[in-house]
Amino acid sequence: MKAERSIRSDERQAPVTLEIASRAAGLRYAELPEDIRRRVRQCLLDWLGVTLAGAAEEVSRILLAEAEEQGGRPVATLIGRAIKASTQQAALLNGVASHALDYDDVNITMGGHPTVPIMPALLALGETEGASGADLIAAFVAGYETACRIGALVAPGHYLQGFHATATVGTFGAAAACARLLKLDAAQTATALGIAGTQAAGLKSMFGTMCKPLHAGKAAQNGLLAANLAARGFSARSDVLECAQGFADTQSRDFDVDAALAEPASGWHLRNNLFKYHAACYLTHAPIECARTIRQRAGFELQAVRQVIVCVDAGAAKVCHIPEPRTGLEAKFSLRLTMAMALAGLDTASLEIYSERNTTDPALVRLRDTIAIEFKPDWPHTLAEVRVTLNNGQVLQARHDSGVPASDLDAQQQRLDAKFMSLAEPMLGRSQSERLAVAVAALDRVGPLSELTRLAVPA
Repeated sequence: MKAERSIRSDERQAPVTLEIASRAAGLRYAELPEDIRRRVRQCLLDWLGVTLAGAAEEVSRILLAEAEEQGGRPVATLIGRAIKASTQQAALLNGVASHALDYDDVNITMGGHPTVPIMPALLALGETEGASGADLIAAFVAGYETACRIGALVAPGHYLQGFHATATVGTFGAAAACARLLKLDAAQTATALGIAGTQAAGLKSMFGTMCKPLHAGKAAQNGLLAANLAARGFSARSDVLECAQGFADTQSRDFDVDAALAEPASGWHLRNNLFKYHAACYLTHAPIECARTIRQRAGFELQAVRQVIVCVDAGAAKVCHIPEPRTGLEAKFSLRLTMAMALAGLDTASLEIYSERNTTDPALVRLRDTIAIEFKPDWPHTLAEVRVTLNNGQVLQARHDSGVPASDLDAQQQRLDAKFMSLAEPMLGRSQSERLAVAVAALDRVGPLSELTRLAVPA
């Protein structure tokens, strides 16, 4: 159902906003498959880890100073800090912290990071509402599926036009999740989506700056506000997605109702969640995996590398192609430098390697400058092919697709447990980090959520 902008504003009739709202409002915990509940617990564990580590970042400190100056009723936990804030401030600060390291999960259908706009809003609201772990699980799934459906509705034009889907589509996901937690009906949820839609914003041009994590925080805060206002009777259009001068009409050339309402092949969009095991932009992950494979297959001295060719989707050129990064944050969005780090054997899961020191390290810079990126049109979004040519003429090649979800949830749990402990232990200590992980594993039986959040702050 794609058409030109001038036509579809007048001719489209599908009430897609209300349909998506109805599905979110009707979702029930008891009807969720066990693997979906487990995936929510994995999303929460991963989110807590990256948020705890992100709370120590400068962007988090700046926003905390602003929040403390503004004040507010301290009712919701700030992850990683032994203080509380208002629900909206908690959603904002926890959202920013969770995206500060760009180490959080991804969904390709949504076109961004699903958990960082949704979970901060839900925890802030759920903690103050006395919600249970089961309540949070159902609400999270409602928000996650909503975000993916709206992402599919406006893809690929929305992202290609320069909008950061984590910020824009994420606002809808947060609103739907909070509406579900508040037990709003379909009409009220559609109104919440309308309030969310008029707030949804975020520019890809801000990648590599503090504004990128701000996008996640604002999406959480604005989605929470949208649901709260809808619950109070605030008015908004209930057809924000499809109406003339609405969200899709103003922010995308594409409008695909069939894609938005179709059931994913796996049955749930959540089954296609992708976790990060490298602390950089997700579009660098496939090239990094190629570099790791090449290094493991054939040992070689870095000085022996003559040329490296990296083939990736053309869309990456506007996302993670800072050719000569100067800061640790910029390094996360540099295909050339992350490739150089991986080829050099640096641990790209380690937060410490994304530093100003490494951006100027002579050996890494020399290796970086041997790397050429070939951007391929109509190339699978998460596929990379890498060819390394050595001075002796030997050619080493690898291919990797980072968009394939894990099928073994036990193996995925092991990787997430290790990642969580590496991030949480410096903030909470080993014993408390382990207790928090146990609480997440028992999320379905937790109630109220304060039993969980009290473990997410330093003792």
